[in-house]
Amino acid sequence: MAKDRYQKGIEKIKELTSSGDENPTGFMDIGEGFKDIAPDLSKYVVEFAFGDIYSRPGLDNKQKVMTTITALVAQGKPQIEMHIKTGLSVGLKPEEIVGCIIHLIPYTGFPSVLNALKVAQKVFAELGVSVTTSDN
Repeated sequence: MAKDRYQKGIEKIKELTSSGDENPTGFMDIGEGFKDIAPDLSKYVVEFAFGDIYSRPGLDNKQKVMTTITALVAQGKPQIEMHIKTGLSVGLKPEEIVGCIIHLIPYTGFPSVLNALKVAQKVFAELGVSVTTSDN
């Protein structure tokens, strides 16, 4: 059972990041950097977050990632960078990501939105992604 959850999680990560078997987690940080103090953390991340939660039916991958971005903006968490990359990987347009972040101003405040937009700007620049903007 646990092996199935882990494999299901790995498969979902590969789907989200478009990564192959040689590097199944791609750009996704699953906690490998904590092997020295929390060797089982990556197992929990893969099994629970991706094998159980991200693999649930009801939302498509774009909706799941947009929901994750929204939560990370609201909390001001640095993992937003990874999930903006994931959003692009699953087919979200940069304008959709920016639109989602801007939409959060009345709910999370300007500082959270400004911080998230700075991260989006960085990710887009690193990946050579351009954003079509409007004046409205």
